Amino acid sequence: MKEVLRPIRLLTAVPLCDGHDSAVTTVNEALIRQGFEVVYMGYHRAVEDMVRAAIQEDVAGLGISSYNGGHVEFFRDVVNQLRMVEGCDLGVFGGGGGTITRDDVKLMRADGVDEIFLAGTSFDEITQRLEELYGERELKMMPVSTDLGLAKTLTAVEYGLEGRAKPGSRGKARVIGFTGPGGVGKTTLIDEWIRGALLENENLRIGVLSHDPSSVRKGGLLGDRATMVYSQDDRVFIRSMATRGKQGGLSEASEECLRWMASEEAGFDYVLVETVGTGQEALPFEDSLVDTKVLVLHPEYGAALQLQKILMLEVADAVVVNKCDWRGAARALDEVGRKLSQRGVPLYATQASEHADEGVAKFRKEISHG
Repeated sequence: MKEVLRPIRLLTAVPLCDGHDSAVTTVNEALIRQGFEVVYMGYHRAVEDMVRAAIQEDVAGLGISSYNGGHVEFFRDVVNQLRMVEGCDLGVFGGGGGTITRDDVKLMRADGVDEIFLAGTSFDEITQRLEELYGERELKMMPVSTDLGLAKTLTAVEYGLEGRAKPGSRGKARVIGFTGPGGVGKTTLIDEWIRGALLENENLRIGVLSHDPSSVRKGGLLGDRATMVYSQDDRVFIRSMATRGKQGGLSEASEECLRWMASEEAGFDYVLVETVGTGQEALPFEDSLVDTKVLVLHPEYGAALQLQKILMLEVADAVVVNKCDWRGAARALDEVGRKLSQRGVPLYATQASEHADEGVAKFRKEISHG
């Protein structure tokens, strides 16, 4: 039986070798205003990356913005790869400028593309058509040991569907929580952490539960995937969650979703949880769920007095001062270090935007084992 699931979740992306992102950004904003939750991957994305992301996010539809040509073949490859995944029922739609002709649209629809929006289509027409296509979904449960099965289970949790299964026993996964103000580089730090971990052990399986803010009246942009480079890997499962009006850094469904991801059935070695940008009062992590709580700061937090107001400094198991190439980094490390010395909590200086940063490597190696 089909369910009416609101808000509708979509994933948008721009194909490989295409850097035209202004159109998709505008469409994303229009969809969000109409109440859609949009997981945005960014541009220069390969077919396999889009398919993997769409499955893990369990979106209703995958939207592709194409302005560089080659769209007929690219869309066909996306549809065919999705069809190869047993139980996958998500749709594909897209659009572009003058590079997509009406004859192309006929070919693409014959290949299984749900809809192509040509230049001049109004936002009202786009949102109305997407509502028609993806307003109802049939959510078939599958084993959590597969990406699609886990994704559909998390969807059932997020929408609060009755009769859903409960998480099984806790598995071997080490759960590490990352929190801190917006703009400190949490996502980039996590991406670099994953890069180093996968290089060190090619057999690792890593789960990421990432959060972005949204309101109960409008949709939201879930954009952490657009920042991630090394996490676009078959060994990494990423799920983006909107807070849907909940304060404190996580969503109402986060605890149950995290229990599923840390379960024995899911089979991850590590689960990394990223909150939205948080304020001074936030204490987002439950001790029973998160093994290691990491607070990420940047050097420009203000006067030293501000450190007395950050509650996470009292409970964090590790603190990272990121963006240490900024002015004031030495002062910040000194002030934060003196604050942490009272509890013996480790402090790490990182520049996560720098490839293979030594500070990130040290942080990862020490924090991975507690």
